[in-house]
Amino acid sequence: MKNSVHIENRKVRHDYFIEDTYTCGIMLTGPEVKMIRQGKMSFPDSFCYFKNGELFLKNSQIQGIGNDNIGRERKLLLKKKELQKLESNLIKGYSILPYKVFTNETGLIKIEIVLAKGKKLYDKRNSIKERDLDREMEKQF
Repeated sequence: MKNSVHIENRKVRHDYFIEDTYTCGIMLTGPEVKMIRQGKMSFPDSFCYFKNGELFLKNSQIQGIGNDNIGRERKLLLKKKELQKLESNLIKGYSILPYKVFTNETGLIKIEIVLAKGKKLYDKRNSIKERDLDREMEKQF
């Protein structure tokens, strides 16, 4: 089975400089897995945070599940060394954000999180300008 991206948070690329990416597992209930496989997950204002040395995902939304599960925090599964590295980088002004949700070769649902630093308004304008220039160059060839 090929890696298939179900959901991608494109706003992360626009609003943040991506420094590092991590692939991790996520603790879900049965109905949540079913809805994610149907592509009914979104994370418009989602973020990751540390609590008692563990990483949690907050504000992810899975449609089709009851209202009590909409903003539920979900534990992310990473190795201890990766967790320590992430936690030490948070001090430097970085954010941990969800970027992609996909199924791996064995059919398990994985989430790709990124260590990112926020862009200023002028950085966003430069990114848009560079992207438009790249499109123009592709059209010429």
